[in-house]
Amino acid sequence: MINWNNFDTLNSYKKMLSLKNAIKLSDVLDTGRIASYAMPMAGGLTYNYAAKQVNEQILSILQEVAEEQQLADKYKALLEGEIINTGEGRKVLHQLARGQHGADVIYSGRNMREFYVEQQGRVAEFAGKVHSGKITGTRGDTFTTVVQIGIGGSDLGPRALYLALEQWARKNGRKRMDARFISNVDPDDASAVVSGLDLPKTLFILVSKSGTTQETLANELFVKEFLKKSGLDPAKHMIAVTSETSPLANNPGYLTSFYMDDFIGGRFSSSSAVGGAVLSLAFGPDVFSEFLSGAAAADAAALEKDIRKNPALLDALIGVYERNALGYPSTAILPYSQALSRFPAHLQQADMESNGKQVNRRGEPVNYETGPVIFGEPGTNGQHSFFQLLHQGTDIIPLQFIGFEENQGGEDIVVDGSTSQKKLCANLAAQIVAFARGQSDSNPNKNFPGERPSSLIYGKQLTPETLGVLLSHYENKIMFQGFVWNINSFDQEGVQLGKILTKKVLSHEMDPVLQAYAGFFGL
Repeated sequence: MINWNNFDTLNSYKKMLSLKNAIKLSDVLDTGRIASYAMPMAGGLTYNYAAKQVNEQILSILQEVAEEQQLADKYKALLEGEIINTGEGRKVLHQLARGQHGADVIYSGRNMREFYVEQQGRVAEFAGKVHSGKITGTRGDTFTTVVQIGIGGSDLGPRALYLALEQWARKNGRKRMDARFISNVDPDDASAVVSGLDLPKTLFILVSKSGTTQETLANELFVKEFLKKSGLDPAKHMIAVTSETSPLANNPGYLTSFYMDDFIGGRFSSSSAVGGAVLSLAFGPDVFSEFLSGAAAADAAALEKDIRKNPALLDALIGVYERNALGYPSTAILPYSQALSRFPAHLQQADMESNGKQVNRRGEPVNYETGPVIFGEPGTNGQHSFFQLLHQGTDIIPLQFIGFEENQGGEDIVVDGSTSQKKLCANLAAQIVAFARGQSDSNPNKNFPGERPSSLIYGKQLTPETLGVLLSHYENKIMFQGFVWNINSFDQEGVQLGKILTKKVLSHEMDPVLQAYAGFFGL
């Protein structure tokens, strides 16, 4: 039987708090620790936590947390289709979109895994017809560009994944179409994208589960006006990704529609047709399939109960220790890979929208900290931006580095005896040690306190498979932390109030305070 208990009711919670500041990194970080505190991940990646402020005693307590809070059992229940999203009374099935790791999940007589596989097959078939020229635009032009119109999870994840694979696909002859993205309701966003397009050769993907998302529909109408002014039929240049009950489903205004459901939240939807359509069109269905395989392999690894054999679970528990025992308010995601330039932005939504909660699964206030603030930027750009605060600021902010031995494009140049890729990796290695050890100096401005903890995920190269592993790792880390804190990581009521007040402004149903602020903009 699974128990859903608040974190601070556990015996292991009290033990964990008693171990605050149990070690100093400057005392323990050596080559032996670096070797022993490394864990293989799926896809040939490695998770190294040697520069985290944990030792064997703390790890043993974190294992107790995992067992007392039944984290593996809760994940298994999720995979088997139990109602985990208590706020909305829904199953949580984004892992099912990329592999079957539990019992068959049946809903209203439908096998949900078969439904997701069917949609993936429909996307693959459509992409093949686009690439072969069987499906063309108004004037018979072959499509060369695809533009995704969506916001939040319909944009951040797919955009991050496209950018992550664009250079790899070009180098490996897998690039089929260019992709662009429109998300912001600010008309300058859509205008900047559309003005640079060859519209007769452009296919648009409208992504909205409900079919009523205000920003997305506004951008759709914006794009349709451009198409009409160019003498093009919008219905021959648009497809929809939506639910089967939305007004976009089976709508003659689109070439076709692909379907998702309420069991896959927007921020977790990149494994569904939300990410599958644009990635399959841009790179081919086989690339999307390789991405799903990597994610599925990491999902399977997350079932392991031993935290020292489960990277996502261990990463989650170390993060809980940092948040609740050490009191660290934020976490920085720092990929030393330009391809992952938008990956921190995606994780920002995935994590903060999931675990930015102050009540438990029963709606009762919790008396401990939950999700941290997430931010990040690629190295080495971040080093010349906010690393000053990370090194010498008054807050200690845990760091999560991601790095690869090889770049994706293959092009490089030797300067001062080393290639740019080696310089990139050298910077990454140096930063880990600098944050952990610091530097003593008689000049206070040059004194580095150190004791800034970090983890490292590394591998040979960023590929579709390793990208899938990365996505799954962080999604499952978020899930496990939500389970520890006994919160519902799968609803997002915090985004709703602003939407409601926006409608009041636009319909002129405002109270005096709201009207005063709206007045600044002539509303």
